[in-house]
Amino acid sequence: MLTSLSILALVIAVIVLSTLYLWRSIDRRPVPSADAADVRTNTVAEARLPLGERRIIPESEHRIARQALDDNAMKVVYRLQDEGYDSYLVGGCIRDLLLGKQPKDFDVATSAHPEQAEELFRRARLIGRRFKLLHVRFGRDVIEVATFRASHDSDDNDGEHGRQAESGMILRDNVYGTIEEDALRRDFTINALYYCVRDHSIHDFANGYLDLKQRQIRMIGDPEARYREDPVRMLRAARFAAKLGFEIAPETAEPIRRLGPMLTRIAPARLFDEPLKLLQSGHGEASLRQLKRFDLFRTLFPQTDAMLDSEEYPVEALVVNALANTDRRLAQGKSVTPAFLFAALLWYPLQRRLQELLDEGGQPTLQCLHQAANEVLGEQVRSTAIPRRFSTPVREIWELQLRLPRKRRADQLMEHPRFRAAYDLLLLRENSGEPLDGLSQWWTDYQNANPSQRDELQHDSRADQPQERAPRKRRRRRRKPRPQTHD
Repeated sequence: MLTSLSILALVIAVIVLSTLYLWRSIDRRPVPSADAADVRTNTVAEARLPLGERRIIPESEHRIARQALDDNAMKVVYRLQDEGYDSYLVGGCIRDLLLGKQPKDFDVATSAHPEQAEELFRRARLIGRRFKLLHVRFGRDVIEVATFRASHDSDDNDGEHGRQAESGMILRDNVYGTIEEDALRRDFTINALYYCVRDHSIHDFANGYLDLKQRQIRMIGDPEARYREDPVRMLRAARFAAKLGFEIAPETAEPIRRLGPMLTRIAPARLFDEPLKLLQSGHGEASLRQLKRFDLFRTLFPQTDAMLDSEEYPVEALVVNALANTDRRLAQGKSVTPAFLFAALLWYPLQRRLQELLDEGGQPTLQCLHQAANEVLGEQVRSTAIPRRFSTPVREIWELQLRLPRKRRADQLMEHPRFRAAYDLLLLRENSGEPLDGLSQWWTDYQNANPSQRDELQHDSRADQPQERAPRKRRRRRRKPRPQTHD
């Protein structure tokens, strides 16, 4: 049997041998560098590559779940590939998926020309002349398909498919090229990411993957030249900064304030969508800050911008409150309408012009309101188009602002189709500091009251309101008696 002394010696020997083994193992293991962890967790975003050079981010790196890809967009991509064309998911959908957001829509880029792609789909329609695109429809879902574009300096440009004005603004952009050329024709690096469905990798030609991780918005190429090609890119830079919470790279931001007036050369019809994307997509307050930062708000809403520092009207407070209200409604899944946005943003320019017309005298208030509305909307459409389907509700919302103080006709006013929008504007006006003597609270109470309570509210309000005169009855004109004739 082993003595206690032998057991002790054996234990000591085991400990010594184990220690020697561990020491030798550690000695052979390389010492990690300071950034080794970064290399393992972010092996792709190491250094910037020359523009146009392809960087492939494997699925194990970007980790976009395949279930997050749109089925209809995938059908379009596979159909194009089956016919021998290159095709990729591209742009904002890839950017949003990498950020963990749900894309609003999915776009496809392909080597097929628009007419070639159109032949492959039953429910497809070519749109646009300046920038020809194909829309493939799946029920209410629309997949936008664009052909790879090339620079206007390309040998394939015969002057007809790609044209620019003397200022540099692109008039037509239908010069087709390769995927590398297409990537460099896109605006910002974070929008030049292509998802390949063959191996589920991402192809990056402009260091957009790195900028995405660094939360930066960077123009591809020379920013000033790209803004001159299409001034709307300045609004897009402000929108992405607001939407994503990114910083605009200094060289991308620098020319914006200087070149902002070029937006006045853009057709108002094209600028109608831009304010909606900026101010009615759930990040309106942040967009307003970016627009004011680069002095772009005056291009979109010059009359409102001129009154932002007004001491007579709480213009800025109303604008901020209207945008905050819109953001809140969208976050709650409620609907919003451009008519309300324009009615709120142009309310004080309307008020100022209305007061000027009333001071001139000679016209009833309602007639002055209609004239002021015509002038304010007429001035606004020089900057951004307002289709009639929205301008008519704007007028009705404004007219109701004059009728809401007439509490006697509350039930009649509540039946008006624009009452809810007019009531919301009334709330915002009073919350912004406009003195309305608690009118918005009265309407809030009235809507929540039962019939007997409504009678009391109306009775209490009569003392505060001048008695409305009943319309005069027209007297029937008495005819003079005919002179009697005697035979």
